[in-house]
Amino acid sequence: MSKHTKTAAAVAFCSLLLGTGAQAAEEKLYLFNWTEYMDPEIITAFEQKYDVEVVQNYYNSLPEMFAKLNAGGASQYDIIVPSNYYVPRLIKTGLVQKLDHSKIPNLANVKAQFQDPSFDPGSEYSAPYQWGTTGMVYNTETFPDAPNSWSLMFDPKVNPDYPFAIMGDGQVAIGAACGALGKPYDCDTLDSWRDAAKLMIETKSRDNFSGFTDGTPALQQLARGVTHVGMSYNGDYLYFKGEDPEAFEHLAFAIPDEGAEMWVDSMMIPSGAPHPDLAHKFINFILDAKIGAQLSNYNYYASPNAAAEPYLEEALRQPPAQPTDEEMKVLRFTPSLEGEKLQTFQQLWSEVQAR
Repeated sequence: MSKHTKTAAAVAFCSLLLGTGAQAAEEKLYLFNWTEYMDPEIITAFEQKYDVEVVQNYYNSLPEMFAKLNAGGASQYDIIVPSNYYVPRLIKTGLVQKLDHSKIPNLANVKAQFQDPSFDPGSEYSAPYQWGTTGMVYNTETFPDAPNSWSLMFDPKVNPDYPFAIMGDGQVAIGAACGALGKPYDCDTLDSWRDAAKLMIETKSRDNFSGFTDGTPALQQLARGVTHVGMSYNGDYLYFKGEDPEAFEHLAFAIPDEGAEMWVDSMMIPSGAPHPDLAHKFINFILDAKIGAQLSNYNYYASPNAAAEPYLEEALRQPPAQPTDEEMKVLRFTPSLEGEKLQTFQQLWSEVQAR
């Protein structure tokens, strides 16, 4: 998953050196995160509080993060920030370690709905960082009477002419295709996947399909009028709408009635983390009430931190940052796949991409 925070542009390795104190610090924390997903002032505050240096490295997709951890990164980084459906995969492959809850007292600040997640019962390995939704963004001038439906992308009768893009994350794209077919977003049966893959291949063949585009690039295309419908994240949409209101004046974010993705990004400690004690301090720091609010106020994603709510900006208390009760009913986590099921899905998605 990519967010404004997770742009597809390559980001150079960056070390934040903040004054002579940070430069002289003997201990370092190695943070492996999505790009621009962290307020630099939070990093500064953590460095000053613990007299350490934070070294940040970035990834643009979950497969990229997973591959780097498998290639030795599990002993190079102290903190990673994967999305919910990758958490079980990281646990099963032994790439992450259990958290010591006694070192993270601010876990008590986490909202009840995130304290015992299905993808990590008891939060043994993960602590929530931010959460949000993956929806549809469209041009309201082009589609003044647009149905609140994935059909705006997948049905040539609804949108026969105007260019559109679909997210490149296979599971998210297939979930949207399942929704367009009237199946649950979190479809995970072979028959559902086959039907969705067939629809994806048909959709790719249409003249107005502009390609697979994630996060920030999708919004940039929409703002420039290159595409008229795309998929992106609620926080990205809010962030860029605030940055350039004129370009986003006629762009709307929607959770299709058929259902869409709700995701949680979590902080985890790799199995061979060089500084696990410092990593626990960092997680606890992020879960502080005011720091948690500062993080959300920076990147425009919802906070999983109940104690942070009094400090959140008003925009983060309402849609699209905070889904409505009706939208919550149709939001689903992307399924966590493993073993033979994961291999089957990957084969199907490879076929979609190759056709």
